[in-house]
Amino acid sequence: MATISKAARAVYRCAECGWTTSKWVGRCGECQAWGTVDEAGSAARKGRTKAGPVSHPARPISAIDIESSRSTTSGVGELDRVLGGGVVPGAVLLLAGEPGVGKSTLLLEVASQWARQDQLSLYISGEESAAQVRLRADRTGAVHDDLYLAAETDLGAVLSHIEQVQPTLLIIDSVQSIGSADVDGVPGGVTQVREVAASIIQVAKRENIATLLVGHVTKDGSVAGPRTLEHLVDVVLQFEGDRNSRLRLLRAVKNRFGPVDEIGCFDLVDDGIVEVPDPTGLFVSRHHEPVAGTCVTVTMEGRRPLLAEVQALSVPTTTVSPRRTTSGLDSARVAMILAVLTKHCDLKLGDYDIYTATVGGARLVEPSVDLAIAIATASAHRSQVLPTNLIAIGEVGLAGEVRKIGGIAGRLREAERIGFRHAIIPAGSDVDASAYGDLRITEVYDVPSALRVLNSPR
Repeated sequence: MATISKAARAVYRCAECGWTTSKWVGRCGECQAWGTVDEAGSAARKGRTKAGPVSHPARPISAIDIESSRSTTSGVGELDRVLGGGVVPGAVLLLAGEPGVGKSTLLLEVASQWARQDQLSLYISGEESAAQVRLRADRTGAVHDDLYLAAETDLGAVLSHIEQVQPTLLIIDSVQSIGSADVDGVPGGVTQVREVAASIIQVAKRENIATLLVGHVTKDGSVAGPRTLEHLVDVVLQFEGDRNSRLRLLRAVKNRFGPVDEIGCFDLVDDGIVEVPDPTGLFVSRHHEPVAGTCVTVTMEGRRPLLAEVQALSVPTTTVSPRRTTSGLDSARVAMILAVLTKHCDLKLGDYDIYTATVGGARLVEPSVDLAIAIATASAHRSQVLPTNLIAIGEVGLAGEVRKIGGIAGRLREAERIGFRHAIIPAGSDVDASAYGDLRITEVYDVPSALRVLNSPR
């Protein structure tokens, strides 16, 4: 009986992490992902790959034409901001977000604005019928003769539409809803998503078509499907927002053509989605009179400074364990700040329920909001009314010190532009107070010093 050599045995490889095994398993032994192990032994049996024909000869880098790869405006300014100037021809973008956040509405607006620039755009819907998309387009004012629409779930039909229309912008909604008859598995599976994405990317690069793919997300917010999908595309965008708020934020997680520290702001309204070039007012409430327990800070979303208001409430507890409730803030950092106030500021918070929240559904996780949380909590506990023209910026350490933060100059310029007149910032921030007009700047070394500044006559 002939013995099968090791070279002739099949090799199975995980599509997520590259782990290999000699037999098929349903779950990867390395990354623990399910359904990602496929046979990859055929290439190993054939031996080394021989030289073959090239598609384009190698040229000196100085001779490469870059004009065809210049970015083109999408017609949506906030999207262009995130992408670093616009959409690059031939680039493939993956837009991920939770169900109902407004991905389809945003991309339909992008397709419409693209068509209004006398360029053909093709919108492929795999989750809705063409009539349903048309109804949304009527509601949002996105109907245009250069915007082509098709409802398909077969990859072959999608490729035929691309060949017939020859668009300069292609939108696939979504990549998990398209299936190929040439590979096994159901649409949305690992094998199917990999094949569909690879085929569309190949066409986009060959025909120089800017392509946007909609991707589903898992429960933890990551892109569903194989991890290789994020490696194949040029740009990965995250579209996020609270269901209880109309504000939507667009972030770049990966961007081969621009920065990844910019955000775009949108407002989801009844008749579509509109850009919000100045979203500061959405996160700050308006009070007729000064109230205790509120403090405004300036956080950085990408390179954009945003004013946000932190509110706190302190009430005597009716339970054995005092409540510590947060909304829009990191509960661990709030607990740390409460401990600092108790230890270094002599605030007796052990018998009080403490509630802290942000205004307008803002999610503040940057350490620079620590000082505002501390001041708002102390103000609420002491029933001390704070001036409405005050902002506080700084990170709080466990020893009660206020640490320096980055981008302080841009934050102060934004506060001065909005009309604030007093800023409490970390000591040693190296800012020129005369450069901010009527904004009075006070530098503090620790939290007790910041609270003393509030108690001093103004």
